[in-house]
Amino acid sequence: MSFQVIIKPSDRTFIVEDDDTVLDAAIEAGINLPYGCRNGTCGACKGQLLAGDVEYGEYFDSALSELEKKTGKALFCCARPLADLVIECREVVGEGIPPRIMPVRVEKLEKLSHDVMGMTLKLPSHERMQFMAGQYIEFLLNDGRRRAFSLASAPHQDRFLELHMRLVPGGQFTQYVFNEMQEKTILRIEGPFGTFFLREDSLRPVILVAGGTGFAPVKGIVEHALQQGMKRPMTLYWGARTRADLYLDALPRRWQEEHPWFRYIPVLSDPVPEDAWQGRTGLVHQAVLEDHPDMQAYQVYCCGAPQMVEVAHRDFQAHGLPEQEFFSDAFTFANPGAKAAI
Repeated sequence: MSFQVIIKPSDRTFIVEDDDTVLDAAIEAGINLPYGCRNGTCGACKGQLLAGDVEYGEYFDSALSELEKKTGKALFCCARPLADLVIECREVVGEGIPPRIMPVRVEKLEKLSHDVMGMTLKLPSHERMQFMAGQYIEFLLNDGRRRAFSLASAPHQDRFLELHMRLVPGGQFTQYVFNEMQEKTILRIEGPFGTFFLREDSLRPVILVAGGTGFAPVKGIVEHALQQGMKRPMTLYWGARTRADLYLDALPRRWQEEHPWFRYIPVLSDPVPEDAWQGRTGLVHQAVLEDHPDMQAYQVYCCGAPQMVEVAHRDFQAHGLPEQEFFSDAFTFANPGAKAAI
């Protein structure tokens, strides 16, 4: 059975077929709703149900509270229509790039730190993947599961795709990548996904906030800006536990040396004595607030652990950041019954 969805205030419509979620059907229809994890964890796809009923699906309470459900909120990445719907949500400007499934070959595996692996994927010689810097892809595993990783490369580097993978304790896929996977392995991917990409129509100065391997999509965004010849002010705050966790520290330092419009501020939460660290310490989002107590004029792109993204969102808004100027990508673990995101 299929159901019609009307989006307010744009009045755009699309059809949800069979057992699809609202978000999956919107992506299929080329409608660009905001979203991140696609597994009910980050809350980026949250919107208002104005009419109709849904099956809410599997999600984390931190992404959708019972109070929000009672007031008509739903996570469109999990919600499946039980009737025709009228929904209200903010649409992303421009048409989305339709995801595609394609084979890739593991061209290179390189340990960037003790627990971060750099993976380079080669596309078939006659294929290219269109994407926007900051988006992500999903690996389609043989058992039907999926694993999502942000693209660390920029769209103009379209022959190869670069990923940064952190070793997850107990994570079957990352354990396989670190301990068994060989170069030349053939995999299947689907993408691009996500609405975490630079809004190029804005002139606001940009604050980039990365936690750990949240640096990956930020790297793609900065390299895209460089390739496009942009000179929009950008400041990158990269938070990590120790100096070793800043696994590509030399790269943003080089960007800062070569481009006067770019600043780089690394922040360590738990430096060890051998780090001999003379830089900023503490929580990365607090370092942002120390430097920018009034955030009204800025645009923020924040990527990392869900807790960091959630707290940054709350605190930045409390310091004047407009709601529509905060863009995020929360790195999440698999939600049972949903598509995985580690």
